[in-house]
Amino acid sequence: MEFCPKCGTVMFPQDKQFHCKQCGYERKITKELIKKYEVSEEVNTKESIIFTDDKVKTLPTTRAICPKCKNKEAFWWLQQTRRADESETRFLRCTACGYTWREYD
Repeated sequence: MEFCPKCGTVMFPQDKQFHCKQCGYERKITKELIKKYEVSEEVNTKESIIFTDDKVKTLPTTRAICPKCKNKEAFWWLQQTRRADESETRFLRCTACGYTWREYD
């Protein structure tokens, strides 16, 4: 996963660049990034693809203070980002400004 260096939001590949939907930052996809993230236009039928859109608000919410705008509510989800014997990473996204940050146990 590539995170935006400006706002911390997850960036997605678009037109041979990683694009941040939050602030518009773009980063060219280099050969090193292709190897690192295995970026491909082809989709294996056994893979699950998750598209996120700011208009869909289906994630659960919790009380959390946004480090950027100090809003007191955030969407949250868990994702296994480290080894299987370590706990998941908790991601939070502000319901007001969309800033995304992570917490570890």
